[in-house]
Amino acid sequence: MGRIFVVELEGRPYRCKFCGTHLALPDDIVSRGFHSRRGKAYLFNNAVNITMGPLEERVMLSGMHTVADIFCCCCGQIVGWKYHAAHENAQKYKEGKFVLERGRIMDEMDCSTEIFIDTHPASDAEDA
Repeated sequence: MGRIFVVELEGRPYRCKFCGTHLALPDDIVSRGFHSRRGKAYLFNNAVNITMGPLEERVMLSGMHTVADIFCCCCGQIVGWKYHAAHENAQKYKEGKFVLERGRIMDEMDCSTEIFIDTHPASDAEDA
């Protein structure tokens, strides 16, 4: 098995929620109005640090499409899918684009709002 070379994106990239690997830039978002089986999803022009599964025909809310699931190249978690072909003319704009599921990615805001719970609450009485 070869060595994995990871692309580091400039700016505030969307990252894999499981391992933090850079996946896409906010400037590449085409639409925030997509949905997946697990919830909200975003359509991107480009994505990096992914591997693709086999092509398959899927019936989606917008019709029949040829898609491939995409996985984070570092941890192997599924993060969305890539559109290879749309069978309806009105859906052709999706071809070659990537859908990242919102519940499987995080942005800079998600990274900066981590909550750490102190299991040993401090008390002024203890210092007296």
